[in-house]
Amino acid sequence: MKIYDFDGKKNISGERIHQARTTLRLSQADLAARMQVSGVSIEREAISKIETGDRFVTDYELMVFAKVLGVSMAWLLDQE
Repeated sequence: MKIYDFDGKKNISGERIHQARTTLRLSQADLAARMQVSGVSIEREAISKIETGDRFVTDYELMVFAKVLGVSMAWLLDQE
């Protein structure tokens, strides 16, 4: 199976997730906890890998990131 990437990264939303998280003054562990409360099983280490572009982000994870961080999915995808 071929692993796909975009400009050397496995996602395009990691930098925006990091930006929104730090704006809200949340730790990676706090964000992981909020994601878990919203129904997405994710750990702090996965948040770290997402923010550095080392992990894929699924569509349902992106939807919950947007909800938890109070931003739109379009903003997370740098389309706003």
